[in-house]
Amino acid sequence: YWSEAVPCASSCPRVPRTMPSFAASPAFKAAAASPGEGSVWNTVKPFLNGGASGMIATCCIQPLDIVKVRIQLGQTGGPFGIASNIVAKEGFAALYKGLSAGLLRQATYTTARMGIFSTLSDELKKRNDGKELPLYQKAFAGLAAGGLGAMFGSPADLSLIRMQADGTLPPEQRRNYKHVGDALVRTVKEDGVGGLFAGAGTTAVRAMALNCGMLASNDQAKEMLAEAGVEGLSKTVTAAAVSGFFASFMSLPFDFVKTQLQKQQPLPDGTMPFKGMVDCFSKTVAEGGVLKLWTGFPTYYVRIAPHCMITLVALDCIKDFQKGMGL
Repeated sequence: YWSEAVPCASSCPRVPRTMPSFAASPAFKAAAASPGEGSVWNTVKPFLNGGASGMIATCCIQPLDIVKVRIQLGQTGGPFGIASNIVAKEGFAALYKGLSAGLLRQATYTTARMGIFSTLSDELKKRNDGKELPLYQKAFAGLAAGGLGAMFGSPADLSLIRMQADGTLPPEQRRNYKHVGDALVRTVKEDGVGGLFAGAGTTAVRAMALNCGMLASNDQAKEMLAEAGVEGLSKTVTAAAVSGFFASFMSLPFDFVKTQLQKQQPLPDGTMPFKGMVDCFSKTVAEGGVLKLWTGFPTYYVRIAPHCMITLVALDCIKDFQKGMGL
């Protein structure tokens, strides 16, 4: 490829006038392309964006989440009373107990679910000739994203529940985890690797219900609002509020059962209170009726809806910022 080189001054080495032939290769062009055009970036972007938006939301919502867990574990009183009691007895920092586990959960679970939903939705749109998806296909994408994402986030979710519930146990039964890493290591030592996935089935079902309600309804609401002429931030916030309600209503029964399974400890005879998800559902309904499954719905809604809203609004802001930067 030196054939087009031209001579310069006397003893100068011959310099090529054109780039070497490999510069024209597809691999070189792909490597030189801007980030927004690179296939690798397009693949990982929805996952990174989803994880970042979820972590932002978790930092804002963590105190509500710990109050929600305490209500589900039987602590009496209103949300503000329980929060005040936590601060009085355990200190203000107790409201953020388990934050490290919560962030790890978002870095795994939300990264996976939001990325899978976006990727799957784009693929379904291609198969639909670029048209908007019908609601049942959005629901399918939400169910799949929630179930698969939950498997990635189950260990962190288990650690989060145990760290938040520790304050409700008698002092001699408390695990006193130092941080999420300590919780993960000790769980493996005490219960084996399988212990990290205690209640994983219920976690996956709960995630499927939540994501079906959250992501499918959000996309559907955005379409309906756009048809009504609502655009910009108003459309984003309104659609996020709608998705927050459906996510809360559809997922709370599974969240309640998941919490019971993950925090349970062996009875004096060595057996566990619940054999599994179905057993926990049946015993809960038998003891407290169907509505028992929606225990703490106001607090759960106040926790889930803002988390959904912040996650979805943050996600749109991140996308707009990237678009402005040409990414």
